[in-house]
Amino acid sequence: MYYTVETSKTFEQAAADLEAAVKRNEFGVLHIHDLGNTLRSKGIDFAEQCKVFEVCNPRQAGKVLSADMKLNMALPCRISVYTEKGRTKIGMIKPVPMLAALSQDATLVNIAHEVEAMTRKMIDESK
Repeated sequence: MYYTVETSKTFEQAAADLEAAVKRNEFGVLHIHDLGNTLRSKGIDFAEQCKVFEVCNPRQAGKVLSADMKLNMALPCRISVYTEKGRTKIGMIKPVPMLAALSQDATLVNIAHEVEAMTRKMIDESK
């Protein structure tokens, strides 16, 4: 269900490299949630780092929404850069099993495979 890689890069370098890989692969970064800073700003003792990148390929998103508008709740794709016990990781929930749980539409399965291959490539380029 998850695709996660570990990198020897720092958290900040991995986040910067992911952002560059997203753009190189014709996706856009819609927003970056800095969950670590958000939690700390709310007074929560949270030692780890975590940035969640909302990424989207408009052509693929348009196809998904045209087939089933309810799937807007599963968009955009999210890729996280985070630390865990001193190690930097990059990961995502795989689009294929996630979409399979939400829809049985065969065309959407093909789109999910394409998106998963592209997002996996971005993660691998970032590590």
